[in-house]
Amino acid sequence: MTTFEETAALPPAKVRTRRSFTLWLGLFLVGIHVVMALLTLVWTPYDPGSMTGGRLAPPSWEHWAGTDRLGRDFFTQIMIGSRIALQVGIGAVAIGAVIGVTLGMLAAFATRFLDDALAAALDILIAFPTLLLAMLIVALGDSASLGSAILALGIAISAIVARLTRILAKRVLQQDYIIASRTSGTSWPGIVRRHVLPNIWPTLSVNFALQFGLAVIAEASLSYLGLGAPPPNASWGRLLQEAQGTVYTAPIGAIAPGIALVTLVIGVNLLADGLRDIGDPTRKRSR
Repeated sequence: MTTFEETAALPPAKVRTRRSFTLWLGLFLVGIHVVMALLTLVWTPYDPGSMTGGRLAPPSWEHWAGTDRLGRDFFTQIMIGSRIALQVGIGAVAIGAVIGVTLGMLAAFATRFLDDALAAALDILIAFPTLLLAMLIVALGDSASLGSAILALGIAISAIVARLTRILAKRVLQQDYIIASRTSGTSWPGIVRRHVLPNIWPTLSVNFALQFGLAVIAEASLSYLGLGAPPPNASWGRLLQEAQGTVYTAPIGAIAPGIALVTLVIGVNLLADGLRDIGDPTRKRSR
């Protein structure tokens, strides 16, 4: 990875080219999965439940990624997995953003005693790995489902978002223009809307993108353990789990969902890096 000093030493044209490449590559990788996910709403190469392809057939013109152990088209399963991954990522980040930003703002405006209490509670939650916390929340439910996985991951993400929001909001509230705004009669809700949120949003949006990738990986891990989306949902984690017994005879069953998972996570991280370059003025060089 290029260091801060190495980036600063690059000519402005090369810096802009590198940033553009990162952003556009991220958009391209994520865009592939978005297109596949949207396509599954209206069309798939084969019916997801069709078992007429023959067991563990190799890739061919009829079945681009072969078939699984039940004779279902594997490329169709990968496409549906893209839709589930995006549902999980968007749903978990949305839940985490609503809860986390709300708690973070309350902590930033709270009294010192309440602020310290909330900060300690958030540190305790963050100390638990996201996957472990999500597993505990899912286990409290009656049965594993896609909705319970999204809710569990959203709650786990909310602690990280709340802590970051609290830190950023308190930093903004210490600025002189906040005092001037209060002196002019602006209410605290108005200050949050006009000053706090616009100033912390670029950093939060990058964090949301990173949390999206973590949520996708966590959901795949939950599904691998049998705590995620149940059949017939074709989660990439469940596809990897089912491919365990046939990894030597039909390796495509493990390779394809693995590649899909890696490309989506890398794409989201590249997109987040590109957004950080755009949203953080301290990273901009002479243009």
